[in-house]
Amino acid sequence: MSDPGDGAGGEPLLKVRGLDKHFGAVQALYHVDLDLPAGQITALTGDNGAGKSVFTRCISGIHPPDHGQIYWEGRPVHIRSARDASRLGIETVYQDLALADNLDIVQNMFLGRERLRRRLLDEDAMEHEASSTLAGLRVTTVRSIRQPVGSLSGGQRQSVAVAKAVMWNSRLVILDEPTAALGVVQTKQVLELVQRLRDKGLAVMLISHNLNDVFEVADRIAVLQLGRMVAEGPVAEFDRQSLVEYMTTGASSREVAAGAGGGKGA
Repeated sequence: MSDPGDGAGGEPLLKVRGLDKHFGAVQALYHVDLDLPAGQITALTGDNGAGKSVFTRCISGIHPPDHGQIYWEGRPVHIRSARDASRLGIETVYQDLALADNLDIVQNMFLGRERLRRRLLDEDAMEHEASSTLAGLRVTTVRSIRQPVGSLSGGQRQSVAVAKAVMWNSRLVILDEPTAALGVVQTKQVLELVQRLRDKGLAVMLISHNLNDVFEVADRIAVLQLGRMVAEGPVAEFDRQSLVEYMTTGASSREVAAGAGGGKGA
């Protein structure tokens, strides 16, 4: 595998070095390194129990790492809470989406961050900003931004959750299994949305078991296996067989010819 990096010699937006995490006697992560460059989609893969969720929570401010260092634009940072992560520009969309079904799209996008004007909710400003964010991401399938989230399809709900994440000047968006339980059409819509985040210059970390999704949109792939980062590099350095081998055994005997793997268009 190639050395971690953004492929252009520049500093990755977020860089993790030597990250360890214990829960009592159980070690969940062992000296994990990872680079997340701006303007690229990095797919984080691994079998159940590989450590993907723990790693995500460490860089999202939910779990403090025991050892290691996180760098943001080359500077060491300490992310002790989700608020710290948000201040840097890190937003995470978890699998449960954290949306309130009884509230409409605008209310969900501003939940906990409501705009006030003269001590009253500034509904006009929130509607305008929510509408602009959805339009900028080309989310066009919702009937109305005042539609209750409980009435949306799975793909629409995922789109609203992503739009909510990127509305707050985010620069790194972490997506946890964004196409799980979605149909073919809705999966396509969500993956197109993920690609638009990259095209806007954001760094994206896509956590996925779905190899079709990974090879469809990823620029880079990183593989965790039993808490260790066993492979990281451009998508062209992997094919489906080698990726499965890394996920299940931590190693691969295959050499993938550039452009001949399971990458985009394969």
